[in-house]
Amino acid sequence: MSGSQRRERSPEGVPDSRGLNLFAADPSFRGLLGLYLEPKLRAHLLPHFERLGALAGGALDELALQADKKPPVLRAEGNIQFVEKSEPYKELERIAFGEYGLAAMSHRGGVLGWPEPLPPLAKYALTYLYVQAEFGVCCPLSMTDALARTIRKFADPALVARYLPALTSQDMDALTQGAMFITEQRAGSDVGSVATTAKQEGDGWRLHGDKWFCSNADAGLALVLARPEGAPSGTAGLSLFLLPRTLPGGAPNRYTLVRLKDKLGTRDMASGEIRLEGAHAWLVGDARQGFKQMADMINMSRLSNGMRAAGMMRRALTEALFVARERSAFGRRLVELPLMRRQLLKLMLPAEAARSVLLFTAVELEKADAGDEQARRCVRLLTPLIKFRACRDARRVTGDAMEVRGGVGYTEEWSDPRLVRDAHLGSIWEGTSNIVALDAMRAIARERCLETLLPVLDARMAEAPRLLAGRIAASLDKAAAFAHEAATTRNEAHARQAATALYYAVAAALLASEGTRLGAGGDARRQLLAFLAYVHRLAPRDPLRVETTGIEGALAEALLPETPVAPEAVQRILQRLA
Repeated sequence: MSGSQRRERSPEGVPDSRGLNLFAADPSFRGLLGLYLEPKLRAHLLPHFERLGALAGGALDELALQADKKPPVLRAEGNIQFVEKSEPYKELERIAFGEYGLAAMSHRGGVLGWPEPLPPLAKYALTYLYVQAEFGVCCPLSMTDALARTIRKFADPALVARYLPALTSQDMDALTQGAMFITEQRAGSDVGSVATTAKQEGDGWRLHGDKWFCSNADAGLALVLARPEGAPSGTAGLSLFLLPRTLPGGAPNRYTLVRLKDKLGTRDMASGEIRLEGAHAWLVGDARQGFKQMADMINMSRLSNGMRAAGMMRRALTEALFVARERSAFGRRLVELPLMRRQLLKLMLPAEAARSVLLFTAVELEKADAGDEQARRCVRLLTPLIKFRACRDARRVTGDAMEVRGGVGYTEEWSDPRLVRDAHLGSIWEGTSNIVALDAMRAIARERCLETLLPVLDARMAEAPRLLAGRIAASLDKAAAFAHEAATTRNEAHARQAATALYYAVAAALLASEGTRLGAGGDARRQLLAFLAYVHRLAPRDPLRVETTGIEGALAEALLPETPVAPEAVQRILQRLA
């Protein structure tokens, strides 16, 4: 459906945001890039953000709507199988992989005209904007990027030299996309039960087994977990293998795409079942460290899931704010109605919390990759926290935002239904909520990650107003104590509760810090978001007393216009509400 057709079908009085620049519509984003990106790099990338914002709200969004209605089809010509993708999907790929180089920019210079590899922050910030239009392509993007990272860290240099140029190409004819094939029908979250076997043959290996859920199923390369003959049971017996779709001589490898999945979301991206029938593969790294090596790719994919959840929440919030500002009912604009204002704040808080945690984690990841052990521990804990909580929040935020548009928002010519369907995926891919919450507890109990993270956050809050910092610091200590107890006593029943409290305490600390630093330039709004996180997610409250439920009016007045609020004004609001 073309944009003009959609506008013609839009009911009178229902605002149509098609063509909105999603970067310009998000004024906080520009300020945050100023905090987190080095000034010279920020100045270089701003035009790319502005152009991508226009694409995401216009052409990319339209392509995504079309691609969602044209799922891939599995075809065969003789013994050659291939996945037929729709033309809109291929154009979405071209812009992501080719024009913007989102999978290549962490691995080589030259992408977007920058002479060196771009830092993780740049990659995640740009993809955060892209995903506001299209989720499905972001899975192949993430896996291609993460596969390149994993083989660079662990694989034989000859394998890296053979495959890295194609993995990081922006030429769509030369590009090789990546995937990871882990899940088996009897070994979902219990990875130690993987039954795929590996038998050494010459300088390679032969893989046999069934992988039950493989996204980007026709990828040119995949990382596969399998158990070599004679290896012990459990994760300790798993090795990591690099599986090519096509053998060096050009023949197809010996595995079959059994079928493609008919999914709730990401309909335009091919996920399928694969049968390994003596497929040729190469061992990656130490045969005894396969699961640990694969965990690096899984964790990068989990962080990417958190980024995608943050981006989808921002798109949902942008749509809801647009409708609320532009539509009137009962003689008033929706954004002026008290209950709507409260609903919009409940969309804004998780969206902004996720973005702050994402940007901070991306900065720490760059330090970790440079050998900073403290940063590595911070990333180790923050990754499952954002994967767990942001992905769960996205399910509610996208659903509630669809409600702001009303019944028309339930129809498929709008982005709302696609956001709702895609949002549910984040809580399942790369570990369900239970699994990821337990992983956060393991990071606390086994690697002392919490003891490392707390001083970093305390330092971030040092300059925040005492009225705000004192409350958040107390909540952070309480959440940390609860999480530490749940983790060290292996009280699994409280893992999700502990992860949620810790996530929002971390987010509140980061929001307070960002608000203080941006306040020096005249905009301390994020301090109010930190206070909102404290009140709604961390502080004891009686839901049946008006005094503890009625603070949203002043916060809505300051936050919903998304315009700067001076530090002095923020202080007056906090003093009145505290």
